[in-house]
Amino acid sequence: MALHLSLLLLLLFLILTLILFVLSAVRYVFVQTGGSITIPCHYDLNHINHVKYWCKGLGWEVCSSVVRTDHPKISGKASISDDINKRIFTMTMTNLTSWDSEHYRCIVEINGGTDIRIQWFYLSVTPGTPELYVDQQEVTGVEGGSVNVRCYSSYSGDMKWCMMGGGCVSYSGTLHGISVTLKRTSDANNRKVLTVTMSGLKMENTDWYWCEVGELEMPVHITVSQQTATQRTIKMTSTTQAPTNQQPSASPTAEPVQTDNTSQGAEGNMEDVHQRSIDVKVLLIPWGMLVVVTAGILVTWKMWTKHKDNKAKDQTTNNSVAPFPEEDDDVTYSTVIPQHKAQLKVQAKAAEPDDNVVYSSLALQVTTQQRATAEQQ
Repeated sequence: MALHLSLLLLLLFLILTLILFVLSAVRYVFVQTGGSITIPCHYDLNHINHVKYWCKGLGWEVCSSVVRTDHPKISGKASISDDINKRIFTMTMTNLTSWDSEHYRCIVEINGGTDIRIQWFYLSVTPGTPELYVDQQEVTGVEGGSVNVRCYSSYSGDMKWCMMGGGCVSYSGTLHGISVTLKRTSDANNRKVLTVTMSGLKMENTDWYWCEVGELEMPVHITVSQQTATQRTIKMTSTTQAPTNQQPSASPTAEPVQTDNTSQGAEGNMEDVHQRSIDVKVLLIPWGMLVVVTAGILVTWKMWTKHKDNKAKDQTTNNSVAPFPEEDDDVTYSTVIPQHKAQLKVQAKAAEPDDNVVYSSLALQVTTQQRATAEQQ
């Protein structure tokens, strides 16, 4: 019994370890040598006035601070900024080398308590072409206009376009109230290209977005500004002209692409459900899995205990049953056998001589004469 209980506890420990590992699954960001990267982290409303910082290293014990918001904003090649309106703090690293390839964490400092890890990712600085990259991380647009973002990937998997704190779009649809069109093509080097077009921009659409494929991410910041008087005049003039089928011009820094037969999916509001916040993910997933695992263990334990009890009862029953029933004075097995025995006893008693019975006087005389004759001889 103790052995089975130990095995169940070991199984529970392994499952909990797996849950924590999944929740701590690292995200990957690839940057080419000599380039730069900006990583955003979204924090809770209660942590606006807290110090935020970045550390470098896999574990808490070896994670060394890179830059903090309570120190000078620039430290070597790294800088940090905190937007309390959006509740997003970002770290930017420039002139990256292979020595910068490491695990990084963005953390909220808790005075007198355990610091809160917001995000954990691995930065890979490679001399070749990154597995996932964009033309530029900073994209600007005007209110009422549109922006185009191109994501390039050599990684197998379907690319998505996501919004920080919102959802993801796998096919054309809407995201946070604006129209999003996704077009999948490939370039001359057989890399997958996802062209994202966001139309009908509003001022509140200024935010962080990212391309995602598998465990790879590449953040993109979109800034929406108000139209100038000149832009409004140009727009009013263009609306009075006949519409044309001219496609929007590509970014001057974009590579030439060729359309392939990659499926672009059905049109419509087909948005993937994405995590609403890191806090919800951290709370709901482990507790839900823990409840399921605990219920499974309890059911298994109950079934095993019931089986053991039934087996013990069967053994007790087998040991208590005799092969033949013993004679019991209180039990009458049959009325025929006792009657037969009584008749036999009567017959046997009748066959025995009885001194009180006179059988025949003639027989006695004959017997007396025979004895006298025998004596004379």
